Amino acid sequence: MRLIRCLQWLLAAITCSAMIAPTCAGARDVIVPMEATAPKYTLGAGDKVHVVVFGVLELTGDYSVTPGGLIPFPLVGEVKAAGKTVPELIDELHNKLSPNYVLDPKISIDVLNYRPFFILGEVTKPGPYPYQDAMTVQQAVATAEGYTYRANKGIVFLRHENEPKERPYSLKGPYPVWIHPGDTIRIGERYF
Repeated sequence: MRLIRCLQWLLAAITCSAMIAPTCAGARDVIVPMEATAPKYTLGAGDKVHVVVFGVLELTGDYSVTPGGLIPFPLVGEVKAAGKTVPELIDELHNKLSPNYVLDPKISIDVLNYRPFFILGEVTKPGPYPYQDAMTVQQAVATAEGYTYRANKGIVFLRHENEPKERPYSLKGPYPVWIHPGDTIRIGERYF
């Protein structure tokens, strides 16, 4: 009799957890990625860029984006960089330098250091890691030396830098889940 009750309880627990597990993982609200190509990278506080103004060595150098999202640039003062792509920043610097300081400046910008991303949960080595352009969740997990044996490989919880809370994303969609610098990735635990 006791064995039958134990088996009934175990069967009920398995059935209940199978019904609850998707809800706990946020399966009803899971976002299926719909972007085939990586979103454009926008600069933010903590990024470091190398600016070359051809023919003007005094303006060429490395500049860091301040916590206020600005780059202190010689001659023109502070230039807003946060939220801009590299081509947009080039246009902004071109407009500020021309024609008062440099006649038709030729400008090139390379990102030297991206803001890091953070990965938590069921990965071998959680922590902050350097971002690389056009990075996916799978590449971020590989950077953290892979999943643990308890990891849920179907859903990832992602909080973008300027969002107040994390949201669940499906890793089984037709497209990859893209990450941005400053994102926090959490790999949850699977149920059974």
